[in-house]
Amino acid sequence: MSVGKPLPHDAGTLHVTGTARYIDDIPAPANTLHLAFGMSDCAAGTITSMNLDVVRATGGVVAVLTADDLPFANDVSPSAHDEPLLATGTIHYLGQPLFMVVATSHLAARKAARLGKIEVDEVVPILTIDEALAADSRFEDGPRIWTKGDVDAALKDAPHRLSGTIEMGGQEHFYLEGQAALALPQEGGDMVVHSSTQHPTEIQHKVAEALGVPMHAVRCEVRRMGGGFGGKESQGNALAVGCAVAARATGRPCKMRYDRDDDMMITGKRHDFRISYDIGFDDTGRLTGVDFTQLTRCGWALDLSIPVADRAMLHADNAYLLPTARITSHRLKTNTQSATAYRGFGGPQGVLGIERVMDHIAAALGRDPVAVRQANYYTSRTGKQASKDIPDQVKPNTTPYGMDVTDFILHEMTERLLTDANYVDRKATVAAFNAANPVLKRGLGISPVKFGISFTLTHLNQAGALVHVYQDGSIHLNHGGTEMGQGLFQKIAQVAASRFGVDVSAIKITATDTGKVPNTSATAASSGTDLNGMAVQIACDKIRDRIATCVAAHHGGDVRFENGHVITGDVSMTFAEAAMLAYTHRVSLSATGFYKTPDLSWDRIKGEGRPFYYFAQGIALTEVVIDTLTGENRILRTDVIHDAGASPNPALDVGQIEGGYVQGAGWLTTEELIWDDKGRLRTHAPSTYKIPATSDRPDVFNVSLWDAPNPAQTVYRSKAVGEPPFMLGISAFLALSDAIGTCGDAYPALDAPATPERILAAVGRVRT
Repeated sequence: MSVGKPLPHDAGTLHVTGTARYIDDIPAPANTLHLAFGMSDCAAGTITSMNLDVVRATGGVVAVLTADDLPFANDVSPSAHDEPLLATGTIHYLGQPLFMVVATSHLAARKAARLGKIEVDEVVPILTIDEALAADSRFEDGPRIWTKGDVDAALKDAPHRLSGTIEMGGQEHFYLEGQAALALPQEGGDMVVHSSTQHPTEIQHKVAEALGVPMHAVRCEVRRMGGGFGGKESQGNALAVGCAVAARATGRPCKMRYDRDDDMMITGKRHDFRISYDIGFDDTGRLTGVDFTQLTRCGWALDLSIPVADRAMLHADNAYLLPTARITSHRLKTNTQSATAYRGFGGPQGVLGIERVMDHIAAALGRDPVAVRQANYYTSRTGKQASKDIPDQVKPNTTPYGMDVTDFILHEMTERLLTDANYVDRKATVAAFNAANPVLKRGLGISPVKFGISFTLTHLNQAGALVHVYQDGSIHLNHGGTEMGQGLFQKIAQVAASRFGVDVSAIKITATDTGKVPNTSATAASSGTDLNGMAVQIACDKIRDRIATCVAAHHGGDVRFENGHVITGDVSMTFAEAAMLAYTHRVSLSATGFYKTPDLSWDRIKGEGRPFYYFAQGIALTEVVIDTLTGENRILRTDVIHDAGASPNPALDVGQIEGGYVQGAGWLTTEELIWDDKGRLRTHAPSTYKIPATSDRPDVFNVSLWDAPNPAQTVYRSKAVGEPPFMLGISAFLALSDAIGTCGDAYPALDAPATPERILAAVGRVRT
């Protein structure tokens, strides 16, 4: 069976040889035109005049389009129709597209786009969380509040009480392939769009809306992306719509790609948060009450900020049973790029908030941070508890939103990690090192994750597939998921190969195509394999059963599919022979599959229900060293155990865990977004924005899978592994805080990202 084997990425050879084809590599017709946006140079105001005569007169320019030239809907929003492709008179952020240049080359379009003479009646922009609060600038009428129990009474009666605040910055996606699209006009007004997108159906929908045609007149195709991380869930809409509108206007193919500077100036990032907490706890560190206030800077348009902020609330508990909790969320509107989906989708921000709480409690009580976490864990599915004397009011194993936690395994995972990573001895070694070294200080940080798997917008939890078996036994399939480097296509191919009992080489998966599988959901929420794998399994089983019925009718007996053969009784034929037998007897060898996730029910206004099908879990221990004179730091060692269920491909899953950890650590250490007081993003290129390099990975990096079947009925009992490991990078941030804490008696109260400057400042605070 192919499922469970550590097979290499299906396009691995193409990647390393440079022959994998991305949007910019697609051979375009000779008469293709190229697009670039003219962008705003201020963050807020009203356009009083727009003189584009010089732009139109520039060599190579074929057309210049403004909002007035757009034939139908001027909108690229994924949600609220509040995001015009081109500004309609009001400027909302510095970098907003104002007009569109169509030229004979990419360079000509980009140069001409810089020549527009725009006059603006500027107003003072709202840029920060504090400014938005002062102006009451927000999405939704007021804060969203979810409660569990009597929080005020729990805080009042708690033996110990603490409060604090943590700031955490946003994060640029920095996909290696930038945003790109190619639109090819067809006969009868139809349009074919090639887009680097995680959401082909949304591209189809927005292009159809912009052209004033039904969705059947637009086909979107996606073979692969060079990274997505959520940044291509909605941010590709503008390029695809712009290309399609220009292609309609000129009758010629149109192509657009952002240069890196433009990409970072125009597109949204991870939401930055400020989380304040007021907590009560007992002598063991067990929480009795938690009051969280989450402030998130959403940017100028709604985009996906509501579900992102909701998920931050949903993960405010992480792995911990909160007897009473109040979670208040403010979704603030600012004159900055519209923040958008990013790996974890608000979950990491919520998890970081409660992990700060756990470390603060440990510091206040002088207890081991691991012991404090274990004291607060949910009870396990076997009934094991962190302590024998858990009070009666704590025993209901429910989240703050009322969902029963029935598959909690972090007790066992934590014990194994502590043993495998030799935690007790290493803690003593770190203490000895710190006692002997006045300048360099080491720290240890541990962080678990319990991450809910499903779209919180319930209707998105569906997927389709189309499978063909040809008469020579080769198998062709399509599904609604998109490949962005994570290995989804290979996992799906392994599912299909296992259903038919053939080698994975017999399977061909071609580009995701809205003309083959309609109404797809985005490849997001870690759901790619869960949804599309089940849809493919259902389609394959339909065809397999038809072949089995045909074979049984001719040879009798029970039919088995294994090792490339179809076997019944004493008769064994190759799969190709069985396919030919079915074909010659007029048996359909094509089928669609459809899957919808069961057992979901969610009321986001009340904050009640079952928004997730199951939880994926993991835990990481990280050791770091800091230089107390400069703030420079290194990750020395990381040990990870992660729950992938019955992994369909251990090699790919380990790769996702490693990458997720490093990206999560990058968010909290090196990646800093800085806007000036005019709203200009100053960290808009690789020279000023620092993603983790190869040298930033841990010197020792041990990753192992907790390989146990998912209790939920997922495809081959696997678990999602795209987003959950991202939060394991929090352990690096906590380790830095631990190292700083050795410099004095005060709690470091470190903010993120923990740049060398912030680390140095925290060392100074602790010492004084």
